[in-house]
Amino acid sequence: MSSLKQLAACALAAATLVAGLVSPAAAQETAVAVGISGWTGFAPLTLAKEAGIFKKNGLDVSIKKIPQKDRHLAMASGDIQCAATTVETWIVWNTNGIAATQIFKMDQGMGSDGIVAKNAITKVSDLKGKTIAASAPGTSPHFFLSWVLKKNGLTLKDVTVVTLEPSPAATAFVAGNSGLDAAVTYEPYLSLVNDKPDAGKMLANSLQYPMVFDTFGCTPKFLKENPKAAKALTESYFEALDLIKADKIKAFTIMGADVKQSPEQFEKSQSKIQWADREANMKFFSGDIQAFNKEAAVLLQEIGVIKTAPTNMDALFDTSFLKK
Repeated sequence: MSSLKQLAACALAAATLVAGLVSPAAAQETAVAVGISGWTGFAPLTLAKEAGIFKKNGLDVSIKKIPQKDRHLAMASGDIQCAATTVETWIVWNTNGIAATQIFKMDQGMGSDGIVAKNAITKVSDLKGKTIAASAPGTSPHFFLSWVLKKNGLTLKDVTVVTLEPSPAATAFVAGNSGLDAAVTYEPYLSLVNDKPDAGKMLANSLQYPMVFDTFGCTPKFLKENPKAAKALTESYFEALDLIKADKIKAFTIMGADVKQSPEQFEKSQSKIQWADREANMKFFSGDIQAFNKEAAVLLQEIGVIKTAPTNMDALFDTSFLKK
């Protein structure tokens, strides 16, 4: 064999060896599909994917934008294995036969969710008899509206609710020709209204009514079969928060691009959100979620979203993946 042929043979053998070494590593990446919305609070998941954090931690994550009203259907069908959503949503899903378990808290709204109303409406009680845009029953905006109305002596029966998702709700309200007196929305869409003071104003938000908590969870089947992946998902979220602290410009650029915002616009949107680090997670699952779930379950029954509450709501979450 000529030296040239020997060299080619060696190169081929080396390539085959490398391929043999790489393939098993690639195969070890756990594939997981995650359902979210464009809500600013979920952006660390996008950051973890785009910055390579998920991949570094052995995960092949696909992120799917699915309206909250449909996310449980995607989970039930197996189209997604995990999702991010508000805490009361897990009560609704599990009560309606969609088994899902929360594994970490992501964020809390601190004024990033709200009811915007025409300027002539000065207080929540003025909403009586008015037309309000909100997402479908079983979603965060619908629940937020129900919660705020109840705290002010009203119910959903006192208003007319038009079903619109947060983005079109904000757009329709700002347009001013939709017949809407108010709308329920959240960031980044809330900024559309804040930037148009002539269209209306904030009437009530999640800082005044601290009840918007978002968590990340997966199907029990996925957690049982992929405990290491569940741990990696949790750690990836915390690493994304670390990246935000270490390099805000890079982080805000990546997260903003996903929702068509500049880094500056995204920074403004996230200013009223509190992401939950490990310490905040431990505190939340050690009393806060229990108190909230108890009150939320009562309201969900009152508005007809569920018939009965789960007998053991502590079974709706698993904190084992939060441990270092």
